[in-house]
Amino acid sequence: MTDHPKVRDYMTQEVDTVSLNDTVSDVINLIRKTGHDGFPVVEDGKVTGYVSASSLLEKALDERISNVMSKDVLVADTEMEMNDVARVIFRSGKSKLPVVDKNGHLRGIITNSDVIRSHIERTSPQKVWTLKKTLEAIHNVHVDVVRETVNIDELIPTQPKVYADELDGRIYELKKGLAEPIVVIKKPNKLILVDGHHRVIAAKKLGIKNMDAYVIPLGDDVHLGMEKTASSSGLHTLSDIQILDYAKHPLVEITKRLKKNDQNGMASVSQ
Repeated sequence: MTDHPKVRDYMTQEVDTVSLNDTVSDVINLIRKTGHDGFPVVEDGKVTGYVSASSLLEKALDERISNVMSKDVLVADTEMEMNDVARVIFRSGKSKLPVVDKNGHLRGIITNSDVIRSHIERTSPQKVWTLKKTLEAIHNVHVDVVRETVNIDELIPTQPKVYADELDGRIYELKKGLAEPIVVIKKPNKLILVDGHHRVIAAKKLGIKNMDAYVIPLGDDVHLGMEKTASSSGLHTLSDIQILDYAKHPLVEITKRLKKNDQNGMASVSQ
């Protein structure tokens, strides 16, 4: 994948849609069937509107969708960069955008989850370059960067835990061939995994043995702090990495705590 992933790399191509002549009852049944909370309204392959579950409230069951839908629709282009669509989604408060081609024909749908997934563990040449310059500055050595295929079973991790929810995203990427190279420091008889722990564990779950990597060769005379920390933490193989359940993710815990505080605050006000 390029350094600037596009909407076409992450969008879902199979989209549930409704037509102008569908009724509120039809859409309610579709919501029950799919679990989605909104659908593009399509006519002759083109997006003409969007109908959300909230727009159906207090509407007659036989009301036509053409009278209920929003005609002011935000869409994404297939060639739009994910960084740009992220700005649109989070600034507009939308959870998903229909994806269209240059002629306005529906090609897929992109969600806020796709945006988050596209940014998690995103490795770029700039990131590797920064590591290279840091190693050179700290250890006063010249560092090369090469692209190689590495055997993941030989990797020594430097991160003690990964999160199950992020693994789902990495597994999806690997299945679609979208995963970025991992970053490895290669010492004599030793491969140290610097970046890409979620990708590597996902690969291991899929039975993948070898992965593309940015490899930085170093001699044994270069003593790395991350290497020492990993050893003292008991990290020797990938099996030593702990997989944490989504519910234990720090961000989720913070969100739960804030939500609980908000609810307590509202209860106090109502009293």
